[in-house]
Amino acid sequence: MTSTTLLQRPTVTVSDFRCSAVPGEKPFTELHRCHSISFVRKGSFGYHSRGRSHELVAGSFLIGTPDTEFICTHDHVCGDECLSFFFEQELVDMIGDRAEAWQVGATPPLAELMVLGELAQAAADGQSDIGLDEAGHLLASRLVEVVSGKSGKRTSVTARDRRRAVEAALWIDENSHREIELEDVARQAGISPFHFLRLFSAVLGVTPHQYLLRSRLRHAARYLADDDKAVTDIAYDVGFNDLSNFVRTFHRAAGVSPLKFRQASRGMRKIFQERLGLN
Repeated sequence: MTSTTLLQRPTVTVSDFRCSAVPGEKPFTELHRCHSISFVRKGSFGYHSRGRSHELVAGSFLIGTPDTEFICTHDHVCGDECLSFFFEQELVDMIGDRAEAWQVGATPPLAELMVLGELAQAAADGQSDIGLDEAGHLLASRLVEVVSGKSGKRTSVTARDRRRAVEAALWIDENSHREIELEDVARQAGISPFHFLRLFSAVLGVTPHQYLLRSRLRHAARYLADDDKAVTDIAYDVGFNDLSNFVRTFHRAAGVSPLKFRQASRGMRKIFQERLGLN
């Protein structure tokens, strides 16, 4: 079993697990140390806990609760791959600790959860503009709703909430060149990250991370059109810490590479200047 930590935040940690166990390999008892949700993206394995047995395949979810013993087996296929979210009790309490939802052990491939699992995987792969921590918050909230059969409370937005969301958006835009985490902005707003994520999304229609990313892209587009800085310098100046990630994200948003965008913007500006007799 190999484990890679992809993200570590105060309320959620995300890890990538890859197991190469083969049929017949002797299983051993393990212990869940916190609440967790693991999205099975490949392979299959058996899960035994609390006197119940589950066969998990791609699209299934393993649900862990603190201090619960379990055994994983591989009687049918070799290995599996999972994207796992580990939640602190604080976040579980915020969502609503409906015990029945967290004690089911596992879920079959449910459409309502699989789509969020794939969204989370896309975020982990850098192919989505939603934050990996945001994906974890959304997945945990949706799990509780689906398994318990009880819809979460609809977010009630007050005038004060709208002001909080707008002020947070302005703060994000002003500081978008910095490394910003969900907890940082929630602290500015004076509420928990979970409630801030729901409030911000309800008021502005995008998640905080999506707004952060789009602020960076907006600033980058302006620099590309009006500045002679190298593309690499612009990427780092606006907050991207990886050039390839910047190029990929910008291309996904604009439909062209940063260099092509610069060339097109300069060409259009020249055309307008010539038409207006400004040359």
